[in-house]
Amino acid sequence: MSQYKVLFVCLGNICRSPSAEGVFRKFVVDADREHEFFIDSAGTGSWHAGSPPDVRARKAASNRDIDISSLRARQVRGDDFGAFDYILAMDEENLNSLLGAVPQTMRGKIHLFLDFAPDLGVSEVPDPYYGGENGFDHVLDLIEEASRGLLAHIDQNRVG
Repeated sequence: MSQYKVLFVCLGNICRSPSAEGVFRKFVVDADREHEFFIDSAGTGSWHAGSPPDVRARKAASNRDIDISSLRARQVRGDDFGAFDYILAMDEENLNSLLGAVPQTMRGKIHLFLDFAPDLGVSEVPDPYYGGENGFDHVLDLIEEASRGLLAHIDQNRVG
C-alpha cells in the first residue's frame, strides 16, 4: 500500500505548521498507523529556513507529550505539489499563496486545514507568533480537532 503524504503549511514554518506536523504524527503513531503516512511541514516564506520551531510552540507541544524539537523550517518547493496528497494551509493568506503557485491540475490537493473541523466554526488557525503563550495552546486545540477530522476524512475516502 502506498503512503498518504500530508504537508502542513503556514507562513514561516516555526509555529503552526510544525505544531500540526507533530500533532498529526502523534495521532497516527497512537493509532499504530505510522507506516501509512509521510508527514511534513513547510512555510510559504523562507526567512526561517533551517530554524527549529519557536520555543513557545515546542513548550506547548511538549506539555501534550509531543516533541517537535527536531523539526527544521523549510520553504514550500515546487515539487511538493506533485509529491503530497494533502497540502493543508493554516490560513487564507497561505492558502492563496499556495493556489497561486500550484499547477491548475493539482489545486484539489490544497485545503484550509480547519476545513476538516467544520464544527469549530472558524476557518483559520491564528498565528500565535506575536501573542502570548496561551495562543500556542489555542492553536494546538484547533490542530487536534482538525487532525481528528483529517484522519476520519482519509479513512472515509480510502481507495480499495
